[in-house]
Amino acid sequence: MLSYLHEFHAGNFADVHKHASLILTLAMMQAKPSAIAGFDTHAGSAMYDLAGERAKKTGEAESGIQQVWKLRHRLQSSDWSPMLAELARLNPGEGQLSRYPGSSAWFDCLQREQDSLTAFELHSGESSRLQDWARGHRVTVQAGDGLEGLLRALPPKAPRLLVLVDPSYEIKEDYQRVAKTLAQAWTRCRHGVFLVWYPMLTSGQHRVLPEQLGRLGIRKTWHSELVLRQPPERGMTGSGMVIINPPWGFSDRFGAMMAEVSGDQGLNADHKQTWLVPE
Repeated sequence: MLSYLHEFHAGNFADVHKHASLILTLAMMQAKPSAIAGFDTHAGSAMYDLAGERAKKTGEAESGIQQVWKLRHRLQSSDWSPMLAELARLNPGEGQLSRYPGSSAWFDCLQREQDSLTAFELHSGESSRLQDWARGHRVTVQAGDGLEGLLRALPPKAPRLLVLVDPSYEIKEDYQRVAKTLAQAWTRCRHGVFLVWYPMLTSGQHRVLPEQLGRLGIRKTWHSELVLRQPPERGMTGSGMVIINPPWGFSDRFGAMMAEVSGDQGLNADHKQTWLVPE
């Protein structure tokens, strides 16, 4: 069994990058009334305690979502509003955040009556906590491999599709496996919107993923990286996102969001984005 637990890393700069892109994508897709089938392939346990022992051990949220929370009154882009509103609901008062949603909880708090969400989690402890949380929410939880489960579920019955793929990449072969899965998934649902997160590493092994996704030749493939200005000597130096079929205008709106929080007074990171394959 793989050992990764997101509790140690919840709310870090990579979560801000990933969840901001997810929330903006979902909000833009909901401009149309037709139903969206959502899939979260590596869901974790949905809700995290930033004041808990595991989160405090690494302190990663302090340079991530806690920094964004400090800046909230200065943020000009209205696209931050859904994230800030949910954080305020979960954390009444003006102090530091203690509760932080995982990807499935972000999906759930924004979905409409006509939308659906299927969340996969392979880790037994995480999937158990996810199932406990999901009893009070409109979320279908499947304990098992999310990449295999996604392919079995495609194409969905709903007219539109939104998928988040964000494994821990504990196994280096996961980069290749994610790229292969996305190629198959896109063939089964070419209009779907696919969000793929990956960690940028000092070893450079992460580069295979955007390179292979770019080679798929899908006309609309967008790429974003949030790179730490003071990276560690070993480990994660940045956060990467590849989005296949992002909504029209997404790159400008997301770029504006990241520009507000990526400076030395925020996440202390630099943001860059480009199209792997031109629109």
